[in-house]
Amino acid sequence: MSQLTVLRSYALKSNPATLPPSVLLSHSETSVTLFDAFPKSIFHFLILPRPQPSLSIFDLANLSSLLKCDNSKAKSVLLTMKEEAQSVKDMIESEMMKRYGFKWGIWTGFHAVPSMEHLHLHVLSNDLCSPRMRKKQHYQSFHPKHGFFLHLDDVLSWFDAEPSYYDTVSQLKKSQYEPLLKGDFECWKCERVIANMPALKSHLQEEWDKEMQRETAKLKRKQKSPDLPTAKGTDALETVPKERRSPDAA
Repeated sequence: MSQLTVLRSYALKSNPATLPPSVLLSHSETSVTLFDAFPKSIFHFLILPRPQPSLSIFDLANLSSLLKCDNSKAKSVLLTMKEEAQSVKDMIESEMMKRYGFKWGIWTGFHAVPSMEHLHLHVLSNDLCSPRMRKKQHYQSFHPKHGFFLHLDDVLSWFDAEPSYYDTVSQLKKSQYEPLLKGDFECWKCERVIANMPALKSHLQEEWDKEMQRETAKLKRKQKSPDLPTAKGTDALETVPKERRSPDAA
């Protein structure tokens, strides 16, 4: 099976429940949610729409192909994916509370130029701390402000724009987006310019460690006060171990 098309093969499965538990998080009639094979954050999942009678596998090849379809159909697919993403975010936040005692940001969005066939929505925590975050393009493709990572709500806003604007942005030209992967390393939090990838990884870890220390201190202060509630975790989502593997190398 080609790595390029493996996501498509998963979306085409008549019974996604047969996928290994290390790959499948959940599924419904309209989507399949996977553990990312190469997670770029502590939590990282992919939501894949399943083919429907009104939308072929070719319509769902990527975001650009979907946006070429009838607007109402394309928007309906994205709204359904948003609903599924909210469920995944809820599970992630439950696991955050269980494991760390606090919640932090979660992003949902698409790569403007995906590395694999079949539309997939990334749902990932915003720490960007992972052993799999190894290359410059990995980081740049998820930087929330550089433009290569298209936030789901921003894409949905295109449907309310002027038709001429929609026609322009929905083309998602490689010539426009691929250069965004070659910019300077810049911390998405503090906007500090970093010299290289090892230094960036170290800086991101420091930022995450500081956030965890701040939130841990807040939690301890709350626990000392009988009038303030303390955070309690749930078992909504099992811990995501490093050996979890599903196939997106983007």
